[in-house]
Amino acid sequence: MLSQLNGVKGMHLENLSNIQAISGFEDGVVDYVKGVLDSHSYEYKEDFMKNLTVFIPGKNHDFKMGIFAHMDEVGLMVTRVKDDGSVKFTTVGGVDARVLPGKKVKIGNEVEGVIGFKPIHLQKKDEVSTVEELSVFVEDASKVEVGDPIFFATEFESCGNYYVGKAFDDRVGCAIMLNLIEEFEDEKPPFDLYLSFVSQEEVGLRGSAVAAANLDIDAALVIEGTTAGDNPELEEEHWASHVGDGPVLIAVHSGYVVDKNIFESLVKTAQNEKIAYQVKRRTAGGTDAARIARTFSGIPTGVLAVSTRYIHSPVSLISKEDFENTYKLVKAYIESEVLVH
Repeated sequence: MLSQLNGVKGMHLENLSNIQAISGFEDGVVDYVKGVLDSHSYEYKEDFMKNLTVFIPGKNHDFKMGIFAHMDEVGLMVTRVKDDGSVKFTTVGGVDARVLPGKKVKIGNEVEGVIGFKPIHLQKKDEVSTVEELSVFVEDASKVEVGDPIFFATEFESCGNYYVGKAFDDRVGCAIMLNLIEEFEDEKPPFDLYLSFVSQEEVGLRGSAVAAANLDIDAALVIEGTTAGDNPELEEEHWASHVGDGPVLIAVHSGYVVDKNIFESLVKTAQNEKIAYQVKRRTAGGTDAARIARTFSGIPTGVLAVSTRYIHSPVSLISKEDFENTYKLVKAYIESEVLVH
């Protein structure tokens, strides 16, 4: 699969997407990031919440910026193992029960199973199963315990102009930050950078609160995977963003109005670099920016995202070009020093 991807940027995304890491179980992503860092000379720290923050010294130490992406993905957790061997579960993060029936999962990275549902011929018209009505069916339930994480068993694929896989929210941000780390190995950024891989975003923006509180920074940028909602069967006015139209700039979302200076400087950078971009058209959903901006006396924070179709489901889709251009815009934004002046 790696030979089909466009360079190292795709390689990190594939590896990260295939890691199982729901909120509270981010260890696999932490280990992967550490593995990349071990081949470089950067200083990094890990805190109690499993946040991993990398320091990249810049040419100028008078201005400091934090860049954040969350490591966790949505998923499920075992709540009961029934006598018949079926497994009951609850959701971890925002998962709609309608995307679950018939999907393959892994319990604790070891036990494979399928989420079962009532046979179609016994369902009423327009019947929708709830999480409480669904179960995971496994071959050997003796290996399953209450509290075990349940992950979507989805393998990353490169499909023409698209990447297809799970956890693009927010492994796209993690992959972009890893590439920044590698790019700045040979040439220092213009100012000090803190790149923070944070935990438990999907269950209340928890990790970023701890990570940001441990940093003395002047501004922050959150890199995300965001809702597309651009299914062909929907009218355009219902779309949040559109896969293939470039990086998504977010002006406002649930819980936070993005800092005006950062938003406008991202627009200016995109225009100067001739990178096509779009502005998210719906405000539903939130990001770590809402938490970071409220830390201490306040940290001006912006959000830049990759449009992701079928987000928070067992399989999502993004444009390769969107992913590459989001990386290019982040790097150009840092190098432009527009916020420093």
